[in-house]
Amino acid sequence: MRPANRKAVRRYLDPGERIRLEARPHGAALVRPLLRALVLAVGGGALVVYAMPHAWPLGVLGALALAYAAFTTLRAVLAWDRTVLVVTSAKLLVVHGVVRRRAASAALPAGGAVEVDQGLLGRLLGYGTVAAGDLEVPYVPDPGRLVR
Repeated sequence: MRPANRKAVRRYLDPGERIRLEARPHGAALVRPLLRALVLAVGGGALVVYAMPHAWPLGVLGALALAYAAFTTLRAVLAWDRTVLVVTSAKLLVVHGVVRRRAASAALPAGGAVEVDQGLLGRLLGYGTVAAGDLEVPYVPDPGRLVR
């Protein structure tokens, strides 16, 4: 974990609490937003290339679609990069946000039990959803580490 992320996480820990696992969401969390941005970029690019000589307002619309696709991509990657999942000796903690940092935590039940849910695609790609109490965290890489 990068030092900036580590510093952001440490402020949410209680004295004497030990970190057992730190992880960033699995890359699969980026698939949907990046596919949407790709479709938007392809459509916008087609409008720019094919419509600009004949109907310039459509070309401008295409350029705006390209800009929005770039913004969507940047926002998704930043959100993914600035999200940290931490399992400590006492709780499950998720810290996320770029401009405004937010944290959610759930105390681990007796024995530190957490629930792990993996679908077929999650098992193939190595990610799953982890739940402890009311907190549910999707796209956790290698959720089997939590069980171990």
